[in-house]
Amino acid sequence: MPRGSSPKRERQYEHIKDSVKQRGESDKRATEIAARTVNKERARAGESRTASRTSTKDISSSRRGGLRSHSGAGGRTRDQLYAEAKRRNIKGRSKMSKAQLEKALG
Repeated sequence: MPRGSSPKRERQYEHIKDSVKQRGESDKRATEIAARTVNKERARAGESRTASRTSTKDISSSRRGGLRSHSGAGGRTRDQLYAEAKRRNIKGRSKMSKAQLEKALG
């Protein structure tokens, strides 16, 4: 987080980072997504010195996330299922298809 950011933005950053990690993303990717999201929100609220046009005019990240949060017809991706199988230490996971991973995870 940038220096001088508010406690609200700090909490928002940690919450987003934790949520992304729970979805099976790496720590590095979670940090990147959280930082980008919070920085965009700061730009939209006028809390940053500079802001791109898309940061201020585009759909807000909270709205965009809400639109994309449903599981849809496919549910979780194979990579997400694989990450969960890895956490549960399921043997043979690297050779499993998406359907086999879903079945193994229950």
